Amino acid sequence: MPTPQSRRERPAKPALTREGIVDTAVALMEEEGLQRVTMRRLAQALDTGPASLYVYLANTAELHGAILDRLLGRVDLDAAPAGADWRTRLDAVLAGYEGLLLAHPALAQSALAARPSGENYLALLEVLLALLAEGGVPGLQAAWGVDILLQTATATAAEHSAHPEDTRAEQEWAQLRQALADASADEHPHVRALAGSLLSGTPSTRRQWRIDTLLNGILITRPEG
Repeated sequence: MPTPQSRRERPAKPALTREGIVDTAVALMEEEGLQRVTMRRLAQALDTGPASLYVYLANTAELHGAILDRLLGRVDLDAAPAGADWRTRLDAVLAGYEGLLLAHPALAQSALAARPSGENYLALLEVLLALLAEGGVPGLQAAWGVDILLQTATATAAEHSAHPEDTRAEQEWAQLRQALADASADEHPHVRALAGSLLSGTPSTRRQWRIDTLLNGILITRPEG
């Protein structure tokens, strides 16, 4: 029978820090998926009680926001070729952001409600706002515009973030294509006429069109009130 070990003889656990907690949460997400990253599971991984974590993070939503902010540090904020114009550089940043979310499907869904506020999120905002300013977008339009640009990229990633092994995703797209093609010309004449166009284009061409459309609107539409 093993000899009981005194608590005093056990190695001391590392002190909890917000940085260390988020490090562990990111590792858990990449190993087990975001759905498993709860305060209880995280506490287990850190060999502590859930109550200890609430000193550093208010709830699971704040935890997911902190994970998102940490991963935003992986977005290349200078991905465009040297000498590219402001639109091309802005598009490259947004493409990197969208790609990050597409690589972490559950995080893309969570990002629709997550509210990151860390240094990586601020760095992303700074770059986007600087590019909009370079393009001549007035301050308030840029401030509101960067919000809709990130919202659109987030929603797009969430929409297309089906797991690779989820065969239902392609089945659902096939069903939608068929439903559009079979739409009644009497009841839904516009749907029937544009059935081939509604789902046309590649993801990259549609994303480029989406960004161009938003930027054109941001440039000329002044907020009222």
